[in-house]
Amino acid sequence: MTPAAEQGVAADSRRGSGAEHRLGPSARRFLAGRKGVLARLAAWSVAESVQTFLVGYGVAQALDRGFLAGDTVAGLGWLAVAAGAVLLGAPVIRGVFAELAGLTEPLRDRLVRRAVDRSLARALSRPGGGDRAAVSRLTNQVEMVRDSFAGLVLTLRSFVFTAAGALAGLLSLHPALVLVVVPPLAGGVALFLLTLRPMAAAQRRALAADEALGDHAARVRKALRDVTACGILPETSRDGERLVARAAATSRVLARWAAVRALALGASAQLPVLLLLVAVPWLRAQGVTTGALLGAFTYLAQALLPAVHSLVTAIGAAGSRLLVVLERFTGPEASPPVAVAPPLGRRAGLPRPPAPARSQAAAAAVELCSVTVRYGARAEPVLDALDLRVEDGEHVAVVGPSGIGKSTLTRLIAGLCVPQTGTVRVAGREVTGRPPAELRALRVLVPQQAYVFTGTVRDNLTYLRPGACRADIEAAALDLGAAPLVERLGGLDAVLRPEDLSQGERQLIVLARAYLSTARLLLLDEATCHLDAASEERAEKALARRPGTLLVVAHRMSSAVRADRVLLLDGVRAAFGTHEELLGRSPLYRDLVGHWSRT
Repeated sequence: MTPAAEQGVAADSRRGSGAEHRLGPSARRFLAGRKGVLARLAAWSVAESVQTFLVGYGVAQALDRGFLAGDTVAGLGWLAVAAGAVLLGAPVIRGVFAELAGLTEPLRDRLVRRAVDRSLARALSRPGGGDRAAVSRLTNQVEMVRDSFAGLVLTLRSFVFTAAGALAGLLSLHPALVLVVVPPLAGGVALFLLTLRPMAAAQRRALAADEALGDHAARVRKALRDVTACGILPETSRDGERLVARAAATSRVLARWAAVRALALGASAQLPVLLLLVAVPWLRAQGVTTGALLGAFTYLAQALLPAVHSLVTAIGAAGSRLLVVLERFTGPEASPPVAVAPPLGRRAGLPRPPAPARSQAAAAAVELCSVTVRYGARAEPVLDALDLRVEDGEHVAVVGPSGIGKSTLTRLIAGLCVPQTGTVRVAGREVTGRPPAELRALRVLVPQQAYVFTGTVRDNLTYLRPGACRADIEAAALDLGAAPLVERLGGLDAVLRPEDLSQGERQLIVLARAYLSTARLLLLDEATCHLDAASEERAEKALARRPGTLLVVAHRMSSAVRADRVLLLDGVRAAFGTHEELLGRSPLYRDLVGHWSRT
């Protein structure tokens, strides 16, 4: 095993040990409160031990004291004892199951209460972030714990008391039988128990490797166009090969431990029978009777071997499943992994293409890290794990089909929409939870429906900057092409009535208002849709010359041509680049440009 693999085994062993230490005190407290149930369960189990003892002992005595001694009546009588012991099993099992409910149902109730408490605590500590795993814990996981716990209690109880009854029977028949049967049986069980922890660690690593490989394959399939366009297919292939090799290595380790477990099962289940057959001459020499030998085989075939097989199966399957699921209830809350966000349009696990060098001194004007937004718990995400970085001073256009999430993106950056996951930063500061006054100092959002109010033209233009001087106001109006409108309305001190303006004129007023703002980030959500193409071009160029960053949800594709970079949303993944770059690598972008050119 490689050093890395050994470190992985050690880490998994420590994790498994930690889980056992966490579960131990809780399990002891739970059982200590149900001593009456445990006592009654033990009483029924003692009856099962007596039943096991009588079956093998009755068969042995039927031969030795009955048929082989020429006393058929005595032989039949002892067989009747064995048969009665078998029939005794029905009420014993009924009593065991009746008492078992006194353990499993309180455990289920306690887990449900704990799941609800943790879910409520999580919701209170993280407003707006629901606990998506709560439903699974309350339904599937609780029932898995209940069923696994019941199976383990039945199996362990049956093994202990069945083994006790069988060993007592072997001793009563002849002590030499114990010397032959017990060592291989105990050795196989001990070997099996020794494999539990390393095999659990191997299962964890194999599962993690398999999930990583599946995740990589899914991400590469979705981002195949980007991978090809960026020329990173060799790097992506090498990543895939490493993940395949890792998955194969963990599967081989798991297979080796499975082989050891099979050896343990064979030693405990088959070797005692074989040794008993081989040791028959020696046992006969020690005075073991024919009936005692047949009774020993009865104990092995009817009691010990089925009990061992059930024990190995239950602990190997239900035991590991119970431990893993209980960790979900008793372990610490999982924290989201902290990782470097992949570039826009790519998925985690894919190599980053070469990017132009940028200054790291100044914070980005806009930065989104793994942002997901959905309107409803079961709805498809509008934005899914979106990463975006817009530098200060950039002019960015956002394009895509209608309803794809462009307006949601502007509302998200403006702090008017809270993502389910991820972070949104403007000028290096996270916008979620900030008061409106701070947000207005960071950004201005201009929606499609322009808001103007009854008041002077000056009041409308300086709404976001009340102290603006006349020269700045007139310069803004002139630069944006709104000077003729201001003049027609009667100047800056004239009264403006919204009903006297067209939709396009309202948009010019609001764009001039945004131009005068002191915020360095302007967000235009189709804010020029009622302007003609020439007026839109003039307004966008004026806003782009303004100090700061301009992000435009494009109404016409000409806005994308004018921008420094273009963000394309298509509902599956995002692409970010210049107009020429997207023409080269995005069929959807080519279709949008081609449709705009034709119309």
